[in-house]
Amino acid sequence: MSEFDDEPTFDGGGYDVDDWARLKPFTGALATLEDVQAKVAIFALGDTHGGRPIDMELPQPIIWWEDDGEVAAVVVQAEAHETEDGEVMEVLGLVLPDGAGAVALLEDVDLVDDSDPVWRRLVTEAIGDETGEDQED
Repeated sequence: MSEFDDEPTFDGGGYDVDDWARLKPFTGALATLEDVQAKVAIFALGDTHGGRPIDMELPQPIIWWEDDGEVAAVVVQAEAHETEDGEVMEVLGLVLPDGAGAVALLEDVDLVDDSDPVWRRLVTEAIGDETGEDQED
């Protein structure tokens, strides 16, 4: 079990297509386990070398290509780490619309802006799933 398995939220709540920009990014340093426990970072990697923050504007909307399909998320943490084999992994800390944290590789996401219709649809669908079925008046 990893430190992410039972984390219900990153910053105390989810977001919708209009308020995602309020998410606080973790930038300027590599995250530690203490940062993750304090819920100011999504992940901390200890088994890598040469870690460094990735210079990218955060928070950043993305579409994550997960095994089950497309998932809307917002990147709040971005780090590059070298494995023992010398490969560079570009790792992202994500906040999902329901407020949960997730970790993905940069190669598994598409950077978008908040006007992207697919991202907006995925966020709206995810929020609908959290509040029950479609709400009708």
